[in-house]
Amino acid sequence: MDAANRNFKDKLFIDYFSDRERLIEAYNALTGSNYPKETEIEFATLENVLYRSQNNDIAFIIDGRVVVLIEHQSTINANMPLRLIMYLCEIYKRIIPQKMLYREKLIKIPTPEFFVIYNGKKEYPDKMLLRLSDAFHFPQEMPSLDLVVPVYNIGKGHNEEMLKHSAALSDYAMFVSLVNDFEKSGLSFEAAVDEAIQHCLECGIMEAYLENSSEVRRMLITEWNDDEYREVMREEGREEGREEGLIAVARSMKADGDPIEKIMRNTGLSEEVIGEL
Repeated sequence: MDAANRNFKDKLFIDYFSDRERLIEAYNALTGSNYPKETEIEFATLENVLYRSQNNDIAFIIDGRVVVLIEHQSTINANMPLRLIMYLCEIYKRIIPQKMLYREKLIKIPTPEFFVIYNGKKEYPDKMLLRLSDAFHFPQEMPSLDLVVPVYNIGKGHNEEMLKHSAALSDYAMFVSLVNDFEKSGLSFEAAVDEAIQHCLECGIMEAYLENSSEVRRMLITEWNDDEYREVMREEGREEGREEGLIAVARSMKADGDPIEKIMRNTGLSEEVIGEL
């Protein structure tokens, strides 16, 4: 996979919701707020901070809140609270001058908010809370530090009332559902994407975004084929034996040119083992 194609990976969600009006609309639906579409927001999305394979993210500041919005396509990562607190620290480091930390007067900082959007194929409840404190070696009733992340399932039949308040989220969920349904009917993935795009254009779903359908199609094929490939590799790994499977995944990722840190995170293998593959 060349560098240009690699840059399109994980772009659908972030591209679609980088539109300010769509983003504000989705935020209103998630929080029950009523910000007008012309509300000023400042994007704070960071690049190359954490390696990501199955999620996209958007960070933005609105009305004194720094919001991190995460999208998952297939799996829920139980370590998301830990990853998010690391991500948040990087955002604060970039928006707050270091010299201000030594002032006696209290520094006011944007209030953090986190959301995970799930639209995978596996069953998942309408809403689930992930807590950083669940990872602590010694659980406490009132931990000195915690981070709570709500996960919202926008798959078919889930959170329908919430989706009524955001055409952007609803259309996005519909598009993903259509691709899955066309695949289940026996179409190849590429054909399923083509059918979903055609159906959406005919029905006015994501219409403005899908106007350049050839570019969107290329992006989707690159992104989702890679995602499905990783999942198949993991399934094969479980069947063949955990260690052998992890090594197979690592060898494949290494051949694709994935960074060693990403391979370590996805497989749990050491740098030394990966280096010998």
